[in-house]
Amino acid sequence: MLMMPAIMGFMRAYPEIPLDLDFTDRLVAVIDEGFDAVIRTGEARDSRLMMRRAGRFTHRIVDSPDCLAARGTPATPADLLGHACHHHKYPSTGRLERWPLILDGRDIDLNLPVASVASTLEPQICLAEEGFGLVCLPHFAVRAQLRRGSPVSVLDEHLRESGAFHMLWPASRHPSPEVAAFVSFMAGHLLREPQAMPCRGTATVDDQRRS
Repeated sequence: MLMMPAIMGFMRAYPEIPLDLDFTDRLVAVIDEGFDAVIRTGEARDSRLMMRRAGRFTHRIVDSPDCLAARGTPATPADLLGHACHHHKYPSTGRLERWPLILDGRDIDLNLPVASVASTLEPQICLAEEGFGLVCLPHFAVRAQLRRGSPVSVLDEHLRESGAFHMLWPASRHPSPEVAAFVSFMAGHLLREPQAMPCRGTATVDDQRRS
C-alpha cells in the first residue's frame, strides 16, 4: 500500500501521536465528516480547505511479457486500439480515468477498447500481472512489480506527468501541532522510495528540523 511506508515512518518518528486512519476511494467531505487531514489526488475545489502538495507522479502502461509476446508490443499510441485495455473509474462519478497519452508533445485522446473497468487499483494490477491486457497505472502502484520484471511498461515516452497528491485540512481552524506534524511529514515522505526510517532519538532530518 502506497501510504503505509510513510505512515509507519511517521509513527516511528512521533510515537506519542495516535492515528485514526480511514482508507477509502470515495471523495470524503473533509469538514462535514470531521477529518483533521486527508490525502487526495487532484486539486481541492473547496475554498474552506488548505492544501499542500505532497508530490507529483507519472503513469505507466503495463502488461505481462507473455501477453505482449503473443499480441505484439505497442510502438505508438494508435497501436493500443488493437489491444485489450482495462480502465480505472472514479468512484464518485463513475467516469473513466483518461490515459495521459501524448504524441509529438501534444495530448491525444483515443477511444480505447474497454475490456474491464474497476474502481480500485488492485484488480488492475492483478490483470496486468496475469496477462489479461494493458492497464494504465500510477508508477508508484507498480514500481515493485516493474523491478521484478512482470509486468513491463510500454510507450513510456508517450505519457506525460499527470498526477499529484495533496494534503488537505480545514482552513477554518489553526491545525494542532499533531496535525501540522502529520501534514509536514507526509508531504515530505509520501512518494519517496520505501526505506527503513529510524525511530526518533536517532539523528534524522526530521529531528533536526524540529529542534
